[in-house]
Amino acid sequence: MAAPALQNRVPHHQQTAEPLRLEVRHLHQRHRLIQPLLAELAIEYSSRYGQSRREVHQELLNYPAAEFSPPDGDFLVLLEAGQPVAGGAFRRYDRETAELKRIWTHSEHRRRGLAVRVLAELEAEADRRGYQQIYLTTGPRQPEAKALYLAAGYRAEFDLQADPESIGPLPFRKELST
Repeated sequence: MAAPALQNRVPHHQQTAEPLRLEVRHLHQRHRLIQPLLAELAIEYSSRYGQSRREVHQELLNYPAAEFSPPDGDFLVLLEAGQPVAGGAFRRYDRETAELKRIWTHSEHRRRGLAVRVLAELEAEADRRGYQQIYLTTGPRQPEAKALYLAAGYRAEFDLQADPESIGPLPFRKELST
């Protein structure tokens, strides 16, 4: 009897013998498949930085959706079995630079390399749009994001030895291979 109860607690992606195929969809910021990503992102940010979920969610939605739409931006989501598991966006930072925003992996699907895939998809799309480099910031209370960006070849534009809390948003940059 104990085994079925335990199996019910194992995330679906860990119960299958073969990984499910991921579908990349480019969507509008207000699309229904983007909303779970933004809602969970608001929960995560509020737990780390102390604002209410409602405040954070509203802040995420306050960016004009047009900034994350063609021709200058994009919002993509990775779907597994039709459900959003990860995503991210970019917008124009300057003429040659795209700024990454909203990089996120659903809490039940972490440690699967999905954030690396999101970065690769966003970088490729930014490259196709003619951007020459990527800029991004992450919060000082997100060490896993800092590690992800460094491992993906992003250059820290801050002192890596300094206390992140003393810096504020942590800026990174990466040249694209156009």
